[in-house]
Amino acid sequence: MNFKETFGMLREKLGEWLPESDLRYKADLASEINLLKKEKNAVILGHNYMEPALYLTIPDFKGDSLELSRRAAETDKDIIVFCGVRFMAETAKILSPEKLVLLPAEKAGCSLAESITGDDIRALKKQFPGVPVVSYVNTYAEVKAETDICCTSSNASLVVESLKTDSVIFLPDEYLAGNVAKETGKHVIFPSKLPKGQKVEDLDYQLIGWHGRCEVHEKFTVEDIEDVRSKFTDVVILAHPECSPEVVAASDFSGSTSAMIRYVENTVAPRYLLLTECAMGDNIAAENHDKEMLRLCSVRCPHMNEITLEATLNSMLKDQYVIEVPEEIRVRAAKSLERMIELG
Repeated sequence: MNFKETFGMLREKLGEWLPESDLRYKADLASEINLLKKEKNAVILGHNYMEPALYLTIPDFKGDSLELSRRAAETDKDIIVFCGVRFMAETAKILSPEKLVLLPAEKAGCSLAESITGDDIRALKKQFPGVPVVSYVNTYAEVKAETDICCTSSNASLVVESLKTDSVIFLPDEYLAGNVAKETGKHVIFPSKLPKGQKVEDLDYQLIGWHGRCEVHEKFTVEDIEDVRSKFTDVVILAHPECSPEVVAASDFSGSTSAMIRYVENTVAPRYLLLTECAMGDNIAAENHDKEMLRLCSVRCPHMNEITLEATLNSMLKDQYVIEVPEEIRVRAAKSLERMIELG
């Protein structure tokens, strides 16, 4: 789209929330990025948590981690610009090592990814010899390299059940592990939370979890849901699987970001509420003006928020913040990702 088309689209979708001067500024940035993208033979991948003006204008592909992982593996472009956080850009590099992969922000971390290291997994493997390791895709390359198969929030239960083993190490999201345990009928334990003197070998378990949490999703509570339902009795509440099992149980639907988008597109409910990162709520509202979203969310991921139109333009102009993964780690990490993609 040229500037005029981009500005018109932004005014249509975001005009009731943003002033026209801001829309013009963002449309100008987006138009420059899209021209540069053609010149450099680049593809832009945009996660569902990107802020609306970026999400609506520059990504060639939008989606959750699983969808974008597939796109990264399939692209024939020379450059991949990943509008997401670092572990996502690393995933793109792992799957497309010959490509130049750019992350528009120098850090763009993740509380989940930073909750566990390769050393932690090696220690767990010693504690539970022979037990396969499933790691959430929200992890860094060194963790994926120690993993048998990765998963996303949309296929976590499928991945666990596909292993057909008595026990599975499931890392690093404590809440996702609890939700998977409920879906699969398995009992989960967290070795780091056992009472002093309690021996793991004396316990009944099928899932061995970790203590990582998403700093956004852990903020939602059952009390939040009860308060909303007391005021809006006809609301449909959607919760991400990184929310606590109690929050998921109190909600009407739980699924990945892409599953949430599809649910809203197809629902006939009079109003809905999303318990996830708030930029995604803005994106869904912008695409579904005919449906009423309760705008009660105020939780933005500080890491996703580092990725802006300005940062993306600078990254592309300067080939800035190149993602590199050591080859020995990349090869092993690729196996766990490829197994996930093959499974679907």
